[in-house]
Amino acid sequence: MIKRILIIGSGSIAKKHQKVLNNINNNIKLLIIPTRKINQYKQKDFNGLINFDPEYILVCSPSTYHYKHFQLIEKYFKRKTVLIEKPLFSNYRKLKNKFKNQYFIGYNLRFHPIIKFVKNYIKGKKIYFAKVYCSSYLPNWRKEKNYSNTVTSNKNLGGGVLLELSHELDYLLWIFKKIKILNVVNKKVSDLKINTDDILSLNGMAVGKTLINLTINFFSRIQNREIFIDGKNFSLHANILKNSITLIEGKKKKNLKFKKFNMQKTYTNENLSIINRNFRDICTIKEGIDLLKLISKIKKKNEN
Repeated sequence: MIKRILIIGSGSIAKKHQKVLNNINNNIKLLIIPTRKINQYKQKDFNGLINFDPEYILVCSPSTYHYKHFQLIEKYFKRKTVLIEKPLFSNYRKLKNKFKNQYFIGYNLRFHPIIKFVKNYIKGKKIYFAKVYCSSYLPNWRKEKNYSNTVTSNKNLGGGVLLELSHELDYLLWIFKKIKILNVVNKKVSDLKINTDDILSLNGMAVGKTLINLTINFFSRIQNREIFIDGKNFSLHANILKNSITLIEGKKKKNLKFKKFNMQKTYTNENLSIINRNFRDICTIKEGIDLLKLISKIKKKNEN
């Protein structure tokens, strides 16, 4: 059992992981270092971290600092298990193939039973069209804070809908492997007091000529997270927020309702998979890099 854990960052996502880890085992020694503090660390401070000897490290800082913190971990540690919160970095970077530590990326939605069901169900099937829609209202995300002062609202900290809601892009790549971008709109269209993009609308094509439509935004007052898939002899509608799936196969209709499951449990299952060294579903660093390549292509396509 892991006994010593280091968390870099002290924001909302760091607190979620802290709560989950304490619930898993309240005997775990947690060392939490705010982003600003570790950015000011000197050599002697890192000697203290080395002496703490964390077995598991979580990078929960704003994504614009992820690469710097990745470099620090590579410099001062080896043979550690590291979870970097999504996205891997704020921009695509070419990395060497060998690392001193083992890295994973925090795309916790992979641990939702709806996503797992969809991935397993469509495997090997002919898919004509997949539509993914995700909407929410940014001011409601963290009601204890002024939304315009959060990381999500700040371009310099890696905010914006493309990076902050890249969960949908991750599970689409996880399911379909490769996506060719046909056209894209990624910009700010609302009157939210932010300096980032607030909508992504993308049309693409996956292997087997599967057409894909993705729309995500955080200005809608109607919260939604849905997947629609049509394929040979079946149609599927998955509602992630309601934990339900409607499946029509030929003339037969099934309504599947999963046991009560909330997003907090995805963080629990994600951390348990790392602690128990069951890495089957977790996002690898290679997959994180591939996703950043796709995001880079989206940005370039949007500029044209």
